[in-house]
Amino acid sequence: MKIVIAGGSGFIGRTLTDFLVHEGHKVVILSRSVKKGTENIRYVQWLHPGAKPEKEIGSADAFVNLAGVSINAGRWSSEHQQQIYDSRMNATDELLRIISTLSTKPSVLVNGSAIGIYPASEDTIYTESATAIADDFLAKTVADWERKAGMVSFPETRAVFMRFGVVLGKGDGALPPMVLPYKLFAGGKVGSGRQWISWMHIQDVVRAIVFAIENVHLQGPVNTTSPYPKRMNEFGKTIGAVLHRPHWLPVPSFAMKLALGQKSALVLQGQHVLPRKLLDSGFEFTFPTLESALKNILIDDV
Repeated sequence: MKIVIAGGSGFIGRTLTDFLVHEGHKVVILSRSVKKGTENIRYVQWLHPGAKPEKEIGSADAFVNLAGVSINAGRWSSEHQQQIYDSRMNATDELLRIISTLSTKPSVLVNGSAIGIYPASEDTIYTESATAIADDFLAKTVADWERKAGMVSFPETRAVFMRFGVVLGKGDGALPPMVLPYKLFAGGKVGSGRQWISWMHIQDVVRAIVFAIENVHLQGPVNTTSPYPKRMNEFGKTIGAVLHRPHWLPVPSFAMKLALGQKSALVLQGQHVLPRKLLDSGFEFTFPTLESALKNILIDDV
């Protein structure tokens, strides 16, 4: 296949590109700057004055939209929140424009999303059939992002919203800062410890994206998480067990709020999310359990 990726330089985008190329596909990465490609990876400039990426793309089997300012970078000041929101809306608008100009439409637009759309809860279990939406900045961003991507109004183009949980991988994403205290023998419960972490190994994340591209019956929200989420305290204990480090030094909620401001909600609150659509469609997880994922990332890949 020929697959266009917006946001190809990010954590998920880089891993997805490597996976697709390894599987023999052609990848077009939309980039703000002109870069030299390879036989199977081509860079096309976009979101730049005068850029006409549709002329270089020609046609494609699928578009994957992962573009947007990272929610993990910096404190959530009003300015940063606006950048997070606007970057997603603007990039999606441009993708919709590009697709509208193509004589042959892609079969699918796979759009990034997040489980942050669901309200934080220690008791509720969320599948894709849940209609509740949280009343906060992240949920509004996700809901508007999905609504925007869903405006791809061509009968031959499905829209799939991959609602990513906490993506675990080596050297990037959420895991390294979570592991660091344990490496320093200072790991322990964060906040109440009862908040849920719905997580997924980066390799399963990119496999799920390709699965969504290839399976024509998948559309709308797709929870992209492991079938076995963990409460924060158990998550930390599992890190400690894998690394043979103690789980003993608690980090109180007020300290996280002081350090991270509004962004502390990403750590102190959580959602119990299950990937019902993936499971019902026959997707097989390579790393379904947290222990298997952490051993692969922290031990096997050293």
